[in-house]
Amino acid sequence: MNLDQAIDLLRNAVKYTGNIDQKHIDLTIVPADQRTQYEKAMAICQLSIKDGKISRDEFNRRVHLEG
Repeated sequence: MNLDQAIDLLRNAVKYTGNIDQKHIDLTIVPADQRTQYEKAMAICQLSIKDGKISRDEFNRRVHLEG
């Protein structure tokens, strides 16, 4: 799985936080049998941010955590 595939997958796990207008990644909404795939995607994204391949702001924008 590459970075683009990981970001596409993680978009499926983005949801709004309760009463405030803020989004977050929630792995409890993904099917249990796919959870390891989502965890791998998160690890790929974190390593890419750490290695400077993508900024945190760009990641948030691409996974739709902003707005």
